[in-house]
Amino acid sequence: MRTIGHLINGKFVADDPRQQDITNPSTNEVVAKVSLASKATVEEAIAAAAAAYPAWRDVPPAKRARIMYRLKELLEQNADKICEMLTREHGKVLNDAMGELQRGIENVEYVCSAPELLKGEHSKNVGPAIDSWSEFQPLGVCAGITPFNFPAMVPLWMWPMAIACGNTFILKPSERDPSSALFIAELGLEAGIPAGVLNVVHGDKEAVDTLLTDKRVQAVSFVGSTPIAEYVYSTGNANGKRVQAFGGAKNHALVMPDADLDNAVSALMGAAYGSCGERCMAISVAVAVGDATADALIEKLQAQIAKLKVGDGMDNGNDMGPLVTRAHLDKVEGYIARGVEEGAELVVDGRGLKVPGFEDGNYLGASLFDRVKPGMAIHSDEIFGPVLCVMRVDTMQEAMDIIDAHEYGNGTCIFTRDGEAARYFSDNIKVGMVGINVPLPVPVAYHSFGGWKRSLFGDLHAYGPDSVRFYTKRKTVTQRWPASGVREGAQFSFPSNN
Repeated sequence: MRTIGHLINGKFVADDPRQQDITNPSTNEVVAKVSLASKATVEEAIAAAAAAYPAWRDVPPAKRARIMYRLKELLEQNADKICEMLTREHGKVLNDAMGELQRGIENVEYVCSAPELLKGEHSKNVGPAIDSWSEFQPLGVCAGITPFNFPAMVPLWMWPMAIACGNTFILKPSERDPSSALFIAELGLEAGIPAGVLNVVHGDKEAVDTLLTDKRVQAVSFVGSTPIAEYVYSTGNANGKRVQAFGGAKNHALVMPDADLDNAVSALMGAAYGSCGERCMAISVAVAVGDATADALIEKLQAQIAKLKVGDGMDNGNDMGPLVTRAHLDKVEGYIARGVEEGAELVVDGRGLKVPGFEDGNYLGASLFDRVKPGMAIHSDEIFGPVLCVMRVDTMQEAMDIIDAHEYGNGTCIFTRDGEAARYFSDNIKVGMVGINVPLPVPVAYHSFGGWKRSLFGDLHAYGPDSVRFYTKRKTVTQRWPASGVREGAQFSFPSNN
């Protein structure tokens, strides 16, 4: 049985006695074991990163960027291998895995602009013979804790930018599907990242707590559920760290009476059921304005759900693969049962699905609820599965009030042909990422990703311009060289440029 170990100071370490099974979600067969790092193992990685930092911070940004160019090439050359690892351990269909990886590569492309991004600002003669400039300096040792649903992409949101900014890094990927993240880190070393600059440790709460409390770690980025995000944010801050923690979501799509329903339904199918709904940007609620809109929407969704192909993720002919674990499958099915108990109308029930040849897999068909009300668990909670809820309202403002009242403010969208309605919605909705006839408004790599309310803890968003600010600290220098031989008297008033 293959054991997946840690990558510390350029070498593989796998001597931790605690291990966890990694299963193929299509079959529930154990395909590998992963070592769970002890406190001592994580401290070894932190020490390696701390030792590598002084030399790495002095490497010119252009040389760091050249490594990122080589990393991009290696990611593209090994794309098929990475996606197969990802699908074997996570379950998402290969095409979806390739889309995930491409989004990660786009972030590496942005990082290749590090010399431009780190230039700082300069002003000459801010006062008599006085110049002032600012520069962006690295923080030191940084860490990232990443989720199971995007095991390749989310790490690429973090460590390439952190390292390009002159920091060293420790990645703790999800222990459920760690192979792709570890392999990509190996490619980073192959591209030229020195030993100790990038380290990978696998683990559970013991590893996380060590990263959050060790004084040598200066910054932590986290993506996961809201309860853990709150814990990471509060614990990291209490230990003097800069922290960004991305939590849960409940993303609503507002469907107006004038919307192109065929296009809206096609968009909702992918947004709700793609990757089995295991996305923080998945649309899990459609709010239809008017009963006529809701009735037509339900009818068209039913017709499309009937055409969905569910099966092994290694077959690109399938639209959905399995859920990541049996425990997660049980959790999602429990939410479906609770929705029925609370009075929602279960229009399509995906439970009990058996895929021929993969009868032991974690399969759940697409499920669809109608007449969902605020306060029901299937509306208040993030289900993280292939469950779409339809809510009925009379007006656009009623729909916006429902969206604004929710504790999460990650993403939302509106389907309409009315430019005035779209502008009002985007200007006034209390959500961080907004789509107009775009169901998954995930920003491109040169913008930044992040929600509002309890979807994000911290002031800065992920990747893009905000990531430069997160992984650096600004230093401002003011310089003056008095004329030779001039002796100046003391000045007691506050200096100004007048």
